[in-house]
Formats: sequence, structure tokens, C-alpha cells
Amino acid sequence: MTSADLAPEPGGVLDTGLADDALHSELSRTWRTKRGVIGALSSVDHKVIARRYFITAFMFLCLGGLSAVVMRLQLSGPERSLVGPDLYNQLFTMHGVTMMFLFAVPMVQAAGIYLVPLMVGTRNIAFPRLNAFSYWVYLSGGVFAWVSFVLNMGPDVGWFAYVPLSGPEFSPGKRSDVWAQMITYTEVSSLAVAVATIVTILKQRAPGMSLDRMPLFVWAMLVTSFVVVFAMPAVMITSTFLILDRLVGTHIFNPAEGGDAILFQHLFWFFGHPEVYIIFLPATGMVSSIIVAFARRPVFGYLALVLSLIAVGFLSFGLWVHHMFATGLPKLGASFFTASSMLIAIPNGLQIFCWLATLMGGRPVIRTPLLFVLGFFFIFVAGGLTGVMLASVPLDLQVHDSYFVVAHFHYVLIGGSVFPMLGAAYFWFPKITGRRMSERLGQWHFWLAFIGFNAAFFPMHIVGLWGMPRRVYTYPADVGWGDINLFITTGAVILFLSFVLFAFNLGRSATVGELAGDNPWAAGTLEWATASPPPSYNFARIPVVGHAEPLWAERDGLSVASGLRVDARELVISTVAEAHADVREKSAAPSIWPLFAAAAVGGTFLYSIFTPWAVVWGAPPIAVALIGWFWPKGEPEDE
Repeated sequence: MTSADLAPEPGGVLDTGLADDALHSELSRTWRTKRGVIGALSSVDHKVIARRYFITAFMFLCLGGLSAVVMRLQLSGPERSLVGPDLYNQLFTMHGVTMMFLFAVPMVQAAGIYLVPLMVGTRNIAFPRLNAFSYWVYLSGGVFAWVSFVLNMGPDVGWFAYVPLSGPEFSPGKRSDVWAQMITYTEVSSLAVAVATIVTILKQRAPGMSLDRMPLFVWAMLVTSFVVVFAMPAVMITSTFLILDRLVGTHIFNPAEGGDAILFQHLFWFFGHPEVYIIFLPATGMVSSIIVAFARRPVFGYLALVLSLIAVGFLSFGLWVHHMFATGLPKLGASFFTASSMLIAIPNGLQIFCWLATLMGGRPVIRTPLLFVLGFFFIFVAGGLTGVMLASVPLDLQVHDSYFVVAHFHYVLIGGSVFPMLGAAYFWFPKITGRRMSERLGQWHFWLAFIGFNAAFFPMHIVGLWGMPRRVYTYPADVGWGDINLFITTGAVILFLSFVLFAFNLGRSATVGELAGDNPWAAGTLEWATASPPPSYNFARIPVVGHAEPLWAERDGLSVASGLRVDARELVISTVAEAHADVREKSAAPSIWPLFAAAAVGGTFLYSIFTPWAVVWGAPPIAVALIGWFWPKGEPEDE
């Protein structure tokens, strides 16, 4: 593709004919984030927004981990009195809420925000102001939840907040309202990121990057984003109905007034089981990227892996009653969900086989990122096996609400998501910072995390089969659970210390780590075709792609497109299937209005836990912020 392929635009400075130094200078001036506080708050650079997500989500991970350590110390022996039942209820609720809604989903979406535009060869994410808005809403929701906890208003009804426990009769005060509105904050944020990600992938891919040449991580983020779009509204409806029951007296979940308490579970788990795959699917994309780079060969079974991703995303919507076998549903209906719970193991297993075949057919180089992937294989397969066990209704009824379920849940989520995330952190850290993380500290981190995790969570299967229920803050000495709980707590402390070591490695490497170069792993995808860290405009000239691993296929240098303006934020918009260059489109300039809009929306959500009139009084400031956001500025063609 040459500059002639893009229709020339009257006026403006085109990149055609500019020397490299002049081109970099002009693009830096056009795409830079302005200095100062206002400039930083107005930034719409996807890399800046993603780094904010990374840092914020990591802080919430630390808070969630600290709450878990306090709970485990309380349970390390019988009749401990470190915390009382009320604080313990808040701790386990805040732990679950934080890990699911404030760490796991935002962290994987942040990886997509940072990497997808680089991997598809574009200069910014679609709808960059919407992307900036999503971060501010997410931040306000997380701060709201933890400030409420500090003020003794933290939710105390579990991360899934079943009614009638969370209803007005059994949860007076504002704790359940905090849970409901925190959910709304985070889901608005997730939906905004999902929409931006879908449009970026489908319409902003580099010329030539057809659907069958997209990196598997991009495929994973595309499927995940569609799952978010279809699943997240269900939990937003759930939390809204709960707020209406509590503040307006609608009785949607009140059986005494014609409502249905089981409806809450149906709505929540219609979101809740896809939520597991919203976290897991991006992790599989990370695993694919890491394995290909360290196996030194293209992935085995590319089409099978893509179809597996789509199948998992589709099947995830047919599993929600998997969590409701103990609610007395018709046995015939439960049998269908048993079948679908076992069926989803097929595409997941197929991915494992493709990854193993890739490693066996290559020449693997063992580094820290690959160690975390190998640990993921072991832990996730173990969690998947117990998942198949729990798909059996008779067994599920026996171990329901026991520590066996807690063990399974953590094996799937930590093994299936956090271990790949940690591998991805080591893998893409050089891209984000330009420096390598310490390999020696990384290996220590892996072994501490692997040993600590299995020591903490594998014995929970045993104590669950012995009858220990979940969500208890203490237990009597004569039941015989003391020694095994002490062992579990020891493992949890080791796991926590591994994250302390990880945090030290992050901070040290970001400042004095070894310089990495642009492509330290000799990987083949487009994010490694630009500088590390990337400039504000990502690519001086848009690459043209002819292979799924373009840096391996074209070792003499990528073909590039030209003809874009350098004095305006301009992107190439391509066709959906074949990624033929279609039109040129302006990317939104930095703006402070997304922050103001998030403040107005967040203030409305916060005020609404005290009165439903907040919806009325919050509408004018939201309208003003949106008018400022979309008001035409500059020349007509810039809008």
C-alpha cells in the first residue's frame, strides 16, 4: 500500500516525503499529552489510560490480598478473636468484590486498552474520550467502595449479595446499597471499554491484517468484549432492581408481595458465569502470545484456538444454573446445565492441547513468563477437573457452600487468570517501560507463588469435604479443622509474600532495570515493531500486514502505508473482514470533559443510595458535561 491508496485531503501536511526525523517531530507535536495537571487529566492516549488502570488495579489487588490475609489469620486456629463477625463479613465481601470487580476485570481490560491498538497497528483506541471516561468512573467506584469500608459502611452480604439477605428486611443501613452502586460504577466502565475495544479491532486494523491474521490476544479481547456487552447489563439490572427494592419499595425480589428471590440469582449468575470467562479469555490470549514467543514458532492450530475462544464465549452463557443446583430447580432443567458445564471443557481442553503441541514442536526458551504459563497449565487443569465434578448435581449438593467450592473457585480464577497475568506482566513490561524485570527475582516470585498457592488452596478441598462451610469467621476446636487451617494460612502468607516480591521487582526494574531494546523476546507481532516504550503516536507510518507473525515473515522490514496527515490526529479505518484501507478518520483530541462527565455520573450514583431523587438532580450536571464533551471545537473538519 502506498500513499496513493489513501485519497489525498486538501490542506494539511501529509507524511509522504517527510524524512524520518521530521516525521517523528511533527507526530510527537500532534499526538503528545500536554504538560501540567490539566494536560494529564485531559489525556486520551490509550497507553496513559492503560497505565492508570494497571496501577489502580494493582493497588486494589493489594487491598484485596490484605483482606484475605486478615481472614486467613482469623481462621488459622479455632475460636480466634482477631476480628469479630461483623468485620469479618465486611472483609470477605470486600475481598470478593475487589478481586472480581476492581482487580481482575479492569486488569485484563487494561491489557487490552494498552496492547490491542499496538497489536493491530493503529495510533489510538476507538472513542478515546469514552476510554478516558471509563477509567474515571472505575476509579470513583473503587474509591467509593473502600472509603465506605473504612467508614464501617462496607458491604457485608458476600460478593454476590443474595436476597433476601441483602434486601431491606435483613440488611438495614447502607451497606447493601454500597454493593449495588459499586457494581453499577464498574459495569458502566467495563461496557465503555468493551465498546471501544470492539470498534478498534473491527475497524482500525492495519491494512492487510485480515481476520485470519489477527493475533490470538486480539481475538481473545474481541470475544471477551462481546461477552461483556451481553453479560454486564444483567448484573446492572440486578443491582438496579435491588436498589429499587431498598429505596423505592418495589418488591421485585420480595416473594411476600409477588416478587421472586430466585430471580436475583438467575439475573446475577447469567452475568456471573460469563464473568469468569471475561477474566479467563484474555488470559488465554496472553498465554498464546507468550508460548509463541518462547517456543520460537507460530502457534499450532490457529483456527482451532480461534474457534475455541468463540465457543467458550458462546457456551459461557449456558452455564449459570451451574451455581443454583441447590435452589430446588426442576431436575430435568438441571441436567441440561450439567451437560453444558461438561461441554465447555472440550474447547478449553482443545486450547491446552494446541499450546502443548506448539511447545513440543518448537524450541522453548524457559524464562519467567513461560514459567507462569507452565504453572497455569497445572493449576487450571486441576481447577477444571473439580469444575467437572461440581457439574454433577449429587456431588454439588453435598459440597455446596463448603470450602471445596472455595478451592475450586480460586483454582480456576487464580490459576486460570492471575498466573497468566503475572506471566504477561513479565512479558510486556519491557514494552511498557523499556526495561526488563529481574529474571532471578521473577523465578523466585514464581516458585513462591506456585508453592504458596497450592499450599493455601489445595487443602481447602479436603477441609471442604470434611464439612467446613464457607463464610464462617470461626469454628470450635473439637471439629478437628485447626491444623489444616493453620497449614492453609501458612500457604496464604507465602502467596502474599510472593506478591510483595513482585511489587519490589516492579518498582526496582522500572527505575534501574536492564534496558530491553525494542523487541527483547524476538517476538513476531506488531506491538514489538515500534519503540519500547512506544511514542505517543505508536507508529510513525502505519504498517501493512501480510502474515499472522509479520515481524518473523518480513525480517527485512515491514511494508508501510503513507498518506496520513501529520498535523492532525488521523487514523486509517479499514474493512471488517479483509482490512482493506477504507477511509481516513480523525481521532478525538484531549479533553477534560470526560473527567467532568465521570464526576457527574459518579456523584449521581453516590447520591442515589440516599434518595431516588438523585436521578433527577443528577441529570443536569451530566447533561452539561456531555454537551461540553461533544460541543464542536476548532475547524469543522476536526470534528
